[in-house]
Amino acid sequence: MAAHIKFLVQSQGLYQHQVAALVGVNQGRVSEIMRGYRYPDVQAAQGSFPF
Repeated sequence: MAAHIKFLVQSQGLYQHQVAALVGVNQGRVSEIMRGYRYPDVQAAQGSFPF
């Protein structure tokens, strides 16, 4: 899921709060993923979002 979160923020240009609402997590968790505090070795997904 972290790869899809990175994809949505980086490639699709969505804001963190928008991604959080789509995925069903809070915005703080999205921020932690984007800053590299959680799952730092996961790369952004390639292609479209699966759901």
